[in-house]
Amino acid sequence: MAIYKEQIDLVSHGTTPTFVNITPQVKQAIANSGIKSGIVTIISPHTTCSVYFEEYVHDTIEDGTEFLQLDLNNALSKIMPDQTEIPPEGQYMYPGPRHYEDVASWPNAEEYLPGGDKRALLNCDAHMKATLLGNSATLEVEDGKLAVGSTGYVYFVDFDRTDRQRPRKVRVVVIGE
Repeated sequence: MAIYKEQIDLVSHGTTPTFVNITPQVKQAIANSGIKSGIVTIISPHTTCSVYFEEYVHDTIEDGTEFLQLDLNNALSKIMPDQTEIPPEGQYMYPGPRHYEDVASWPNAEEYLPGGDKRALLNCDAHMKATLLGNSATLEVEDGKLAVGSTGYVYFVDFDRTDRQRPRKVRVVVIGE
Protein backbone atom coordinates (compact mmCIF):
# COMPACT_ATOMS: atom_id res chain seq x y z
CA MET A 1 0.00 0.00 0.00
CA ALA A 2 1.37 3.42 -1.00
CA ILE A 3 0.57 6.85 0.40
CA TYR A 4 1.15 10.04 -1.60
CA LYS A 5 0.59 13.60 -0.34
CA GLU A 6 0.42 16.89 -2.18
CA GLN A 7 -0.68 20.41 -1.27
CA ILE A 8 -2.78 22.85 -3.30
CA ASP A 9 -2.16 26.52 -2.49
CA LEU A 10 -5.05 28.95 -2.95
CA VAL A 11 -6.01 32.51 -2.05
CA SER A 12 -9.49 33.34 -0.80
CA HIS A 13 -10.72 36.82 -1.70
CA GLY A 14 -12.88 37.65 1.34
CA THR A 15 -16.02 39.85 1.33
CA THR A 16 -18.08 36.95 -0.09
CA PRO A 17 -17.55 33.17 0.10
CA THR A 18 -14.70 32.03 -2.14
CA PHE A 19 -15.52 28.96 -4.25
CA VAL A 20 -12.72 27.23 -6.19
CA ASN A 21 -12.98 24.26 -8.53
CA ILE A 22 -9.94 22.17 -7.51
CA THR A 23 -10.74 19.15 -9.69
CA PRO A 24 -7.80 19.66 -12.09
CA GLN A 25 -5.32 19.83 -9.20
CA VAL A 26 -6.83 16.71 -7.57
CA LYS A 27 -6.61 14.81 -10.87
CA GLN A 28 -2.99 15.93 -11.27
CA ALA A 29 -2.13 14.80 -7.73
CA ILE A 30 -3.59 11.36 -8.52
CA ALA A 31 -1.50 11.18 -11.71
CA ASN A 32 1.61 12.31 -9.79
CA SER A 33 1.02 9.61 -7.18
CA GLY A 34 1.29 6.72 -9.62
CA ILE A 35 -1.44 4.97 -7.61
CA LYS A 36 -3.82 3.01 -9.84
CA SER A 37 -6.42 1.75 -7.36
CA GLY A 38 -7.43 3.23 -4.02
CA ILE A 39 -8.87 6.41 -2.58
CA VAL A 40 -8.12 10.11 -2.62
CA THR A 41 -8.97 12.31 0.34
CA ILE A 42 -9.04 16.07 -0.12
CA ILE A 43 -8.76 17.99 3.17
CA SER A 44 -8.96 21.63 4.24
CA PRO A 45 -7.16 22.39 7.51
CA HIS A 46 -8.98 25.75 7.87
CA THR A 47 -11.96 26.16 10.21
CA THR A 48 -14.01 28.41 7.91
CA CYS A 49 -13.40 26.25 4.83
CA SER A 50 -14.91 23.12 3.32
CA VAL A 51 -14.15 20.62 0.59
CA TYR A 52 -17.12 19.02 -1.13
CA PHE A 53 -18.12 16.99 -4.18
CA GLU A 54 -20.79 18.41 -6.47
CA GLU A 55 -21.93 18.64 -10.05
CA TYR A 56 -20.16 21.14 -12.29
CA VAL A 57 -22.53 23.90 -13.35
CA HIS A 58 -22.10 25.78 -16.61
CA ASP A 59 -24.20 28.77 -15.56
CA THR A 60 -22.61 31.50 -13.46
CA ILE A 61 -23.34 34.98 -12.17
CA GLU A 62 -21.14 37.95 -13.14
CA ASP A 63 -18.33 37.15 -10.67
CA GLY A 64 -18.04 33.54 -11.88
CA THR A 65 -19.94 31.92 -9.01
CA GLU A 66 -21.77 28.87 -10.34
CA PHE A 67 -25.53 28.65 -9.82
CA LEU A 68 -25.24 25.62 -7.48
CA GLN A 69 -22.64 27.47 -5.39
CA LEU A 70 -24.96 30.46 -5.14
CA ASP A 71 -27.88 28.17 -4.23
CA LEU A 72 -25.76 26.40 -1.60
CA ASN A 73 -24.70 29.68 -0.05
CA ASN A 74 -28.27 31.02 -0.10
CA ALA A 75 -29.62 27.85 1.56
CA LEU A 76 -26.92 27.89 4.24
CA SER A 77 -27.53 31.60 4.87
CA LYS A 78 -31.16 30.81 5.71
CA ILE A 79 -29.95 28.44 8.44
CA MET A 80 -26.93 30.54 9.49
CA PRO A 81 -27.29 34.19 8.43
CA ASP A 82 -24.18 36.29 7.90
CA GLN A 83 -22.88 37.56 11.23
CA THR A 84 -23.20 41.33 11.39
CA GLU A 85 -23.34 42.14 15.11
CA ILE A 86 -20.67 42.06 17.79
CA PRO A 87 -21.79 39.64 20.53
CA PRO A 88 -23.77 39.59 22.73
CA GLU A 89 -26.28 41.49 20.59
CA GLY A 90 -28.34 38.32 20.16
CA GLN A 91 -27.33 36.97 16.77
CA TYR A 92 -24.39 34.76 17.79
CA MET A 93 -22.30 34.22 20.93
CA TYR A 94 -18.96 33.84 19.08
CA PRO A 95 -16.52 35.53 19.21
CA GLY A 96 -16.63 36.27 22.91
CA PRO A 97 -14.55 38.70 24.97
CA ARG A 98 -11.86 36.14 25.86
CA HIS A 99 -11.39 35.33 22.16
CA TYR A 100 -10.95 39.02 21.32
CA GLU A 101 -8.40 39.34 24.15
CA ASP A 102 -6.44 36.36 22.89
CA VAL A 103 -6.39 37.55 19.27
CA ALA A 104 -5.35 41.04 20.42
CA SER A 105 -2.31 39.45 22.12
CA TRP A 106 -1.03 37.76 18.94
CA PRO A 107 2.15 39.19 17.36
CA ASN A 108 0.19 39.73 14.11
CA ALA A 109 -2.99 41.01 15.83
CA GLU A 110 -3.27 43.97 13.45
CA GLU A 111 -3.86 41.51 10.60
CA TYR A 112 -6.92 40.10 12.40
CA LEU A 113 -8.08 43.25 14.21
CA PRO A 114 -7.11 46.18 11.97
CA GLY A 115 -7.18 49.30 14.11
CA GLY A 116 -8.58 47.18 16.97
CA ASP A 117 -11.89 46.77 15.08
CA LYS A 118 -13.70 43.78 16.61
CA ARG A 119 -16.00 43.52 13.57
CA ALA A 120 -13.07 42.00 11.66
CA LEU A 121 -13.67 38.77 13.61
CA LEU A 122 -17.39 38.46 12.81
CA ASN A 123 -17.28 35.07 11.10
CA CYS A 124 -19.28 32.73 13.33
CA ASP A 125 -21.54 31.93 10.37
CA ALA A 126 -18.48 30.90 8.31
CA HIS A 127 -17.32 28.50 11.03
CA MET A 128 -20.79 26.96 11.35
CA LYS A 129 -21.28 26.58 7.58
CA ALA A 130 -17.90 24.86 7.26
CA THR A 131 -18.72 22.58 10.20
CA LEU A 132 -22.01 21.61 8.59
CA LEU A 133 -20.50 20.93 5.17
CA GLY A 134 -17.33 19.25 6.46
CA ASN A 135 -13.67 19.78 5.75
CA SER A 136 -12.96 16.82 3.46
CA ALA A 137 -14.13 14.60 0.65
CA THR A 138 -13.00 11.03 -0.03
CA LEU A 139 -13.41 9.60 -3.51
CA GLU A 140 -12.34 6.48 -5.37
CA VAL A 141 -9.26 6.19 -7.56
CA GLU A 142 -9.66 3.64 -10.35
CA ASP A 143 -7.21 2.95 -13.18
CA GLY A 144 -5.09 5.87 -11.94
CA LYS A 145 -7.92 8.36 -12.34
CA LEU A 146 -10.54 10.09 -10.23
CA ALA A 147 -13.46 7.65 -10.42
CA VAL A 148 -16.41 10.04 -10.72
CA GLY A 149 -18.96 10.80 -13.40
CA SER A 150 -18.30 13.40 -16.09
CA THR A 151 -20.07 16.15 -14.14
CA GLY A 152 -18.59 15.29 -10.71
CA TYR A 153 -16.20 17.98 -9.50
CA VAL A 154 -14.32 18.72 -6.28
CA TYR A 155 -14.73 22.18 -4.80
CA PHE A 156 -13.07 24.19 -2.05
CA VAL A 157 -14.99 26.99 -0.35
CA ASP A 158 -13.93 29.56 2.20
CA PHE A 159 -17.10 30.93 3.80
CA ASP A 160 -15.23 33.68 5.65
CA ARG A 161 -16.36 37.09 4.45
CA THR A 162 -13.82 39.18 6.35
CA ASP A 163 -12.55 41.93 4.11
CA ARG A 164 -9.13 40.57 3.23
CA GLN A 165 -7.43 38.02 1.06
CA ARG A 166 -5.95 34.98 2.79
CA PRO A 167 -3.61 32.23 1.75
CA ARG A 168 -5.36 28.86 1.97
CA LYS A 169 -4.23 25.32 1.40
CA VAL A 170 -5.83 22.02 0.60
CA ARG A 171 -4.13 18.72 1.22
CA VAL A 172 -4.56 15.80 -1.15
CA VAL A 173 -3.78 12.30 0.15
CA VAL A 174 -3.86 9.37 -2.28
CA ILE A 175 -3.79 5.90 -0.75
CA GLY A 176 -3.71 2.64 -2.67
CA GLU A 177 -1.69 0.45 -4.97
